[in-house]
Amino acid sequence: MVSLDGQTLNPTLSLDLPDGRTSQIYIGSGYLRNQDLVSAMVLSTRVGVISNERIASLYRDIVSNVTPDHEMILIGDGEQYKSLETYSEVIDQLIAYRFNRDTAIVALGGGVVGDLAGFVAATYQRGIRLIQIPTTLLAQVDSAIGGKTAVNHSSGKNLIGAFYQPETVLIDTEVLTTLPDEIFVEGLAEVIKYGVIYDAAFFEWLEDNTKAVLAREPDALQFIVRRSCEIKAEVVAGDEREQNQRAILNFGHTIGHALEAETRYGELLHGQAVSIGMVMETDLACRERLCDERTAQRIRNIVKAYRLPYEAPRVDKNRLLASMAMDKKVVRGELRFVLPKSIGTVVLTGEYDQKNLEATLTA
Repeated sequence: MVSLDGQTLNPTLSLDLPDGRTSQIYIGSGYLRNQDLVSAMVLSTRVGVISNERIASLYRDIVSNVTPDHEMILIGDGEQYKSLETYSEVIDQLIAYRFNRDTAIVALGGGVVGDLAGFVAATYQRGIRLIQIPTTLLAQVDSAIGGKTAVNHSSGKNLIGAFYQPETVLIDTEVLTTLPDEIFVEGLAEVIKYGVIYDAAFFEWLEDNTKAVLAREPDALQFIVRRSCEIKAEVVAGDEREQNQRAILNFGHTIGHALEAETRYGELLHGQAVSIGMVMETDLACRERLCDERTAQRIRNIVKAYRLPYEAPRVDKNRLLASMAMDKKVVRGELRFVLPKSIGTVVLTGEYDQKNLEATLTA
């Protein structure tokens, strides 16, 4: 909880882990216009704010009042900057500024900023405080929650990273109203994912409220962000390090990550790759006779309704297979997929006919 002008602001929800660690998640509208609230969230003697130029220019006044002793560290805007080279440059700047272990890292931006800043916080002087302030829908409902931090490698996405929980996640849904359409829409892929893997009623609500969501009506934004965060927190709390149940959050990501890697992180946004991956992995589920065509059609229809892509760019099948072989979801040499059985129910499996997988990749 946060004390502000004598008032107590309780978190909207908490991600509580078995060992007592907790991430406090605050969800509201207009939070980033409240400089006192942002300052109260950070409470550190020194702050390193990691962002990019575009985001920093929008919120520079807020950042300048976080603490008198802060440094703004800017990285490039795009997936290609989620790299060891950028990570090393940020570490160099922290050292040059003589930051020590009482520093807090504030990740202000979308998924790339959050993932890289989280990895910096996890590793700088063996770990310093981390506050996530996600500014895109994808980051608010997915990457800022749950403690996955990483950078990419030329052989695959997120291959170098750590599990490291933020102590606070501050989500302001008002910022979603100013996002470019393409950036807003890509985040909806992760929102749809939660309905498929966990909550059939949420999926049905998304089917029935397409116009309200795409119009970015405030109540609709609050609902989809909160419900998505609730689902992710519930899943992560029971399996922080993805040994079992948390792996269901990877629906659409096995093929999606391979598509991102093979298009050199330039042709597809992450959410776009996930939406294609969800449709393709559902196709594999149908070929494996795990789900029926009606389920597959509902998933295709909702992806189309939310203006997300559902057909893969032309990528060589063997290259996709090689990329998936380097995926973190490979266990004892077995590539596993999250496959839907029905809306709200999925299965994690490494047992499938290789010919069916190849047929899906070439369909």
